[in-house]
Amino acid sequence: MRTKNMELSGWGRALTAEVRAWRPERAPGLQEAFRAKREDGVIVYAGGRSYGDAPLNGGGDVIMTERLDRILSADWETGEVVCEPGVTIGDLMRIALSHKFIVPVSPGTGFATVGGGLANDVHGKNQHRHGSFGDHVQWVDLMLPSGEVKRILPDADSELFNATVGGIGLTGIMLAMSIKLRRVKSNAVLMREKKARDLDEFLAMQDEAREKHAYVVGWIDATARGRSLGRGIMESADDSQGETDAPPGGRIRMPVEMPGFAMNRISINLFNALYYHRLPFGGRERQAPMTQFLYPLDAIEDWNRLYGKRGFYQFQCALPEAESPVGLRKLMEAISGAGTGSFLAVLKSMGKWGRGHLSFPMPGYTLALDFPAKPGVIELLDRLERITLDHGGRIYLAKDGAMKAESFAQMYPKLDEFRAVLDRIDPNRVMDSDMSRRLKIRR
Repeated sequence: MRTKNMELSGWGRALTAEVRAWRPERAPGLQEAFRAKREDGVIVYAGGRSYGDAPLNGGGDVIMTERLDRILSADWETGEVVCEPGVTIGDLMRIALSHKFIVPVSPGTGFATVGGGLANDVHGKNQHRHGSFGDHVQWVDLMLPSGEVKRILPDADSELFNATVGGIGLTGIMLAMSIKLRRVKSNAVLMREKKARDLDEFLAMQDEAREKHAYVVGWIDATARGRSLGRGIMESADDSQGETDAPPGGRIRMPVEMPGFAMNRISINLFNALYYHRLPFGGRERQAPMTQFLYPLDAIEDWNRLYGKRGFYQFQCALPEAESPVGLRKLMEAISGAGTGSFLAVLKSMGKWGRGHLSFPMPGYTLALDFPAKPGVIELLDRLERITLDHGGRIYLAKDGAMKAESFAQMYPKLDEFRAVLDRIDPNRVMDSDMSRRLKIRR
């Protein structure tokens, strides 16, 4: 199999790496690539939707799995699907919807793969009710760093399974997995939008909504200050009983890089003000296609080019329930005070712990924002990291590109359990990545 030396980046494009890339067509080719890896370690690069350096391995090997994209079997009576790791969650969702099923947990993009979904234990707008992606995987065929292929299950192989769920690809290479889908009555959701005037009202609205509704998410104005700090628009939704027209197939494409100066305080403030005031204060209710509701940004192809050639960092943290009101206020004050702002700022409630040793979710709230990679952004990220740590929170590895190793060790209390699994199955450090080295995940 031929290899190619190339530069890869995460979705944020702020971090890059020169790698030797393998692109197997089928599982036997993947095994060949794995056996031929160099001493600089190997990591899987799946859909390329991790924002930072989790799928990068500068100077080493990367195995690209997007062509391992077959659905191997499907039982449309029970909703059990067996597929390869390169199947995208969006494609699986569209196929499942035609049989009145959905992927139970879906992140904000349908272009993430099921392999990446499990490796990052992704969550969605329904985390408070349906947990995370790993909660719905019944087994995984995993090629261990030794080359042995083993089928691991949540109960029979709990330590290895829990290290693989959210383990950012460090336990081996997935060959196939079984996913339990959720039955629905239609391809649509009934969606409600309502304005919140400030952070306190926003949190109160989300607290009420998650008791009643399956999906809860909110856009938050990261530029607002004073009495309007934390204002935003909350969305809630439930499965609809009736069908709706499928969303249009076409996508808007970003044909060129946006110039760096386009992302400035004036443009970001203007966008946030217009977006907030677009909605009547009484709110509105409408039926929407499931995929359109779950993946709004997928309508814009290559939307990450909005941030220019230098790219952007995404900061996403989770705070425990009791610390969320104070912690979120401090985070929003730091962001609005820095004048950096963010077009895309999302606030979601979460209700369940992730099952993986390095899973991100916890009961409480999660806040996600994008920041252009400009001078001063690392200092802002450091400050947000400190606030998160002070309030018992953690930063999402799927989005991270700047966290310090010391903070990571404090945020993830099951790190030693994860390390113990790696010591047992990968004593020669076969699996490695830029993130693993930056955060000192290996002993």
